Amino acid sequence: MKRYIIRVTGKVHGVGFRITASDKAEDLGLFGFTRNDPDGAVYIDVEGNEPALDAFIAWCAHGPQSARVAEVTAQAQS
Repeated sequence: MKRYIIRVTGKVHGVGFRITASDKAEDLGLFGFTRNDPDGAVYIDVEGNEPALDAFIAWCAHGPQSARVAEVTAQAQS
C-alpha cells in the first residue's frame, strides 16, 4: 500500500470534482478523503495499490467533464 497527497488546481471548485474523485477512487479500491482548499485547489489524501493510484492520478489530470484542470501534483508519503 502506498499513500499520496494530491493537489489539483484550475477550475475544480463547484464542478463536482470532489464527489467524482471520491467515486473514482472507490471504483479503483482506494481509500482516503478530499477537500476544497481556500486557495481554490482540491486536496486529496489517498492510499491503495500502485496501479490503482497511477490510474487515479491520471484521472485527476482531467477530472469530470466540467472541470478545467491546470495542474496536478502527487507527492508520495512515507
